[in-house]
Parts: sequence; structure tokens; C-alpha cells
Amino acid sequence: MRYQNTYVNLDTRLYHEQLPTALDNPRAGHFNTQVAQQLGWSEDDDLMTRWVDILGGQYVPAEFQPLAMAYAGHQFGQWAGQLGDGRGLLMAQVLDSNNQPQDLHLKGAGLTPYSRMGDGRAVLRSTIREYLCGHALTQLGIPSSNALGFVVSDTRVRRERIEAGAALMRVADSHIRLGHIEWIASFAPDLLAEFTDYMIDTYYPECRDSEKPVLAFLTAVVERTARMIADWQLIGFAHGVMNTDNLSITGSTLDFGPFGFMERFNPAWINNHSDHTGRYAYQNQPAIGHWNLNAWLPHFMRLEGVTREALADCLAPYEATFMQHYQQGLCCKLGLPHESDSLRLAFEWLTLLEDNLLDYTNSFRALLGLVAPSAHPYEQQLLVTMTAELNDEATQVWQAWSTRYVAQIQQLPLEQVINEMTGNNPVYILRNSMAQRAITAAEQGQFEEVNRVFELLAKPYHVQDIATDLDIAPPLPHTPQEPISCSS
Repeated sequence: MRYQNTYVNLDTRLYHEQLPTALDNPRAGHFNTQVAQQLGWSEDDDLMTRWVDILGGQYVPAEFQPLAMAYAGHQFGQWAGQLGDGRGLLMAQVLDSNNQPQDLHLKGAGLTPYSRMGDGRAVLRSTIREYLCGHALTQLGIPSSNALGFVVSDTRVRRERIEAGAALMRVADSHIRLGHIEWIASFAPDLLAEFTDYMIDTYYPECRDSEKPVLAFLTAVVERTARMIADWQLIGFAHGVMNTDNLSITGSTLDFGPFGFMERFNPAWINNHSDHTGRYAYQNQPAIGHWNLNAWLPHFMRLEGVTREALADCLAPYEATFMQHYQQGLCCKLGLPHESDSLRLAFEWLTLLEDNLLDYTNSFRALLGLVAPSAHPYEQQLLVTMTAELNDEATQVWQAWSTRYVAQIQQLPLEQVINEMTGNNPVYILRNSMAQRAITAAEQGQFEEVNRVFELLAKPYHVQDIATDLDIAPPLPHTPQEPISCSS
């Protein structure tokens, strides 16, 4: 690997150097060969041979320089003060095969000075969920952290019950969060200029060509964040805990806790069982992204030449960027051009899904069975299943809508329509039930289901023989999609 350990060269108030605390008898859970190749990990015999020991904290290569980051944040809209890596360590930074920086972060590495009341560990169920979700989002084409692999161990960890301790080597283009700046503003304001330069030079070097590099950087963060959240909305993903310490400066999905993929379409769906007010409900994510950025940007007024008016200009593109990306993506999911008639059809379609609690992923994919039934027998069956759930009144709405939709489609080249629809509507998402079956088997020492789900999610836009009916089955109608616990 091509190491580029630069964070360790910053002011020592920003982190605490330490080794991981080894897990007892770590054992292989799953290894991501694609990520290993991307990093250059697979070209190093020592890393390949000892990857379980490395993830288990029993062996630290000489080139690694482990450290726990300090950061702060707003959690559920309230200032939470100092937070930081309470169970994870930034083990190394490298340049990947595309010459892009990547952080290797070991989650479940033991106590750090920032652990607060925690034990510094991660349990197997949350580790598997994060491992599969990062993989799923990456293969769906959504910017996200991914993972090199995970291990399970004999270390016992207490949550609601005693569980097996595990560790995950998370790989992300950056682990710098909005909360890093919040920490600096509160505890080390003299570091703001230096740290801002570091963020620009490391992650946004193109902004150096701007007349005002800092403002160009801030605008770029705003726009990347808006596009990421638009991608979430389009695929039906809910992060569940969009605190400022869980948003990356690079606009990549980070920190999977109580996440979920939308099944039956309910925009007010809350997937975090601790989110009693619905702050982080699926439909609120775009507004919360704006709220977080609005809380983050004022700290930069400490820098020379950065005014409140300039920061307002940096934040201003958020809504337009989000709406452009979301609306264009929504039209692509229907195979239609981005224009007013297409958007009208799209929002009527979402209303039909919501009013009848239809499955979000299956219903969009089922439209291929309407557009090109002979070429898409799988999607034609999805269409039959979907329409069978409609009552008489809803059937009339569907028939009227589908007639207008097909009329629009017939004005376009069919091959183009099919390519748009197949490339923007996955067959498979990581449903809660799918993840739970993999977790249940893994807790019994069987990781075959983790591997099968991993392989299924590697090609989410293609119908696959290894799939089962359970992989596409939503909860029963009017059965709430269960929220996920934060304990991990």
C-alpha cells in the first residue's frame, strides 16, 4: 500500500496516539477482496496473511500509526460537547489505485480517552450491518464508506444481552466530520486556519485554484452533502442518526447505526428507535442536512475574509443542488427526461406508493414489466404482485396513471428507457430481514449467509440466481417496518 499518514502530523490536541486493545481469539468473518485490491492491501503478503490479527488488534504493521480523533457535535439538535473516537482508531491513511486518499479505521478497537461511558467495543450484529450496508451503498453507486473486512471474537460485550465482540476495518475517503470543526471552535480555535488548510489540501485541492479557496471549499462541501442526501432519498435509504458528528466533509455516507432501507413507502418512517420525535425520519433528511451545515459554517467566520454574508452564499446552493439531483434522479428511475410533465408523473407515482403502502424498491422495478413485459418476466411478476395489493379505487388510479405514463414512454427510444430504468432501480437492497438472517446465522458461527448476501448486493441492479423470495419480500401490508436499536 502507498501510505500517506498525514493526520498524525497535525497538532497533537486533535488526537490521541494509541494501539488497539486486542480481541480474544479473533476469527475471520468476511473479507472484501475488491476493497483489498483498491487499497493495494492484496499486494502485500504480510497484510494478506495476517489480516485477521490486524483487524483483531493483535498485530499492528510498522507502517500504521493508530490514533483516536477528537471531535464534537450536535446530537438530535442539541450540543453534545466533546465526543471523539470512543471505540475506533484511524490506523493508517493510504492512496488507493485511483490516487485518492483513503482512511483505514478500525471500529471496535477498545477504550480511548474519548470513550466516555462506553466500553470501546462493537458487537457482531452491528458490525455485520455496517459491513453489508457500506458494501450495498457503494455498489448502488452512492458515495459511502466501505469496509475491508470484519472479525468475530471470544471477547464478551454487554449490550441488552451478552454478545460476541467484533471489529471492522472501515475504509472511507475521510473520517473528518463536521464535528471536527465544532470541536476546534470550542476547544482549540487557534487551530482553525491550519486545519482548514489541511482539509482543502488533502480533500479539495482543486479549490486552491479559486480566488477564495476557503469559500470554494465550503461551497463544495455543501453541494456534495446535498447530492449525497438526494442519492439517499432516491434509493430509499434512511441514515437514522444524522448528527453533525456523523456527516463527513467529503459528502460520503459515514457511521452506520440504526440505518434502514425503505420497504413499504412511508415518508414519515422512523428507523431509529431512539428518535422519539422523528427528527431523522426519511422525509426530514434533506432539511436536517441543511440544518447541520448551517450549524457548521459560522465557525469559519474566525478566518480572515470570511463574513456572514459570504457563508450565506456558500449555503445557498444546497436546496437547488438537492432538488436538481433528486428530481433528475427521480425522472431517470421512470426512464423519462427531466421536465415538468415527467416530474408531475413522478410525484403522482410516489403518492400512489404512499397511499397504498407499496414496496418502494419492488414497485419502481416493476415498471419495467409495464414498459417491456416480454423482455422482463421477473419485473412483470413484480407488477402482478404489486397491482394485486390495490383495492378497486386504487386500481383505477393506477390504470389512469399507467396509461399516461406509457404514453410518455412511447415517445422515447425504448432501449434508452430500459437502460435508464435498469440502471437506476435496484432489484435488491439490504432489507432488515435480510440482514437479520445473516446475523442470526453468524451468531451461530455460520457465515455462509453473510457471504451470499454480500454477493447478492455486489450486483444490485441485476436479477440473480442466488436470490430467494425472502430477499425481495417486504413486511406484510400495514405491518410497521421495525426501527433499529442504537446499541452497537
